[in-house]
Amino acid sequence: MCLAIPGKIVETYDRKGVRMAKVAFGGITRESCVEYVPDAVAGDYVLVHVGFALSVIDEAEAERTYKLLEEMQQLGELETYQEPES
Repeated sequence: MCLAIPGKIVETYDRKGVRMAKVAFGGITRESCVEYVPDAVAGDYVLVHVGFALSVIDEAEAERTYKLLEEMQQLGELETYQEPES
């Protein structure tokens, strides 16, 4: 099952004209595209699916969702994900 995982934006930056971010997911940081959420800034929580931030959510919703995914053992993709080469 593919689910969007909540994470906190650590920083945003431009990579070859594409707006990107480092997003923290429970201690693991991954790169995500934030083109679909142009108003998102460092400190915001976003739902990320296959490397794309799809929406901005509040911190309480992020915590609830992350805990549910953890209980359902649906966070394995965070551990196996490989960062793309720049």
